[in-house]
Amino acid sequence: MENTVQLLTDDIKANLPKLYTTDGENNPMAWCKFFDPCGFYTWYVTEGEKQEDGDWLFFGLVEGHEKEWGYFSLNELQSVHGSLGLGIERDLYYEPTILARSA
Repeated sequence: MENTVQLLTDDIKANLPKLYTTDGENNPMAWCKFFDPCGFYTWYVTEGEKQEDGDWLFFGLVEGHEKEWGYFSLNELQSVHGSLGLGIERDLYYEPTILARSA
């Protein structure tokens, strides 16, 4: 069964700050949330930008075995299929939220 929900909408693209524009902010806004419905990984996107190859590169908080800030791409998210064959999903009910960078 293929995921029919669009991971990256035009609305998200329009609101998402370009890469590196929130550097130094202690409490950036997370504009969208992706999650693995078969696992425990969650990605909160604070910045993103379309790349020359058409892929989108994001920066944000990744929660999994640990919490860490880092880069991930739309192609990477779309390539993941969990143990039941389900792909990464976007939380349709997520409201943009401020995240704290400090522990």
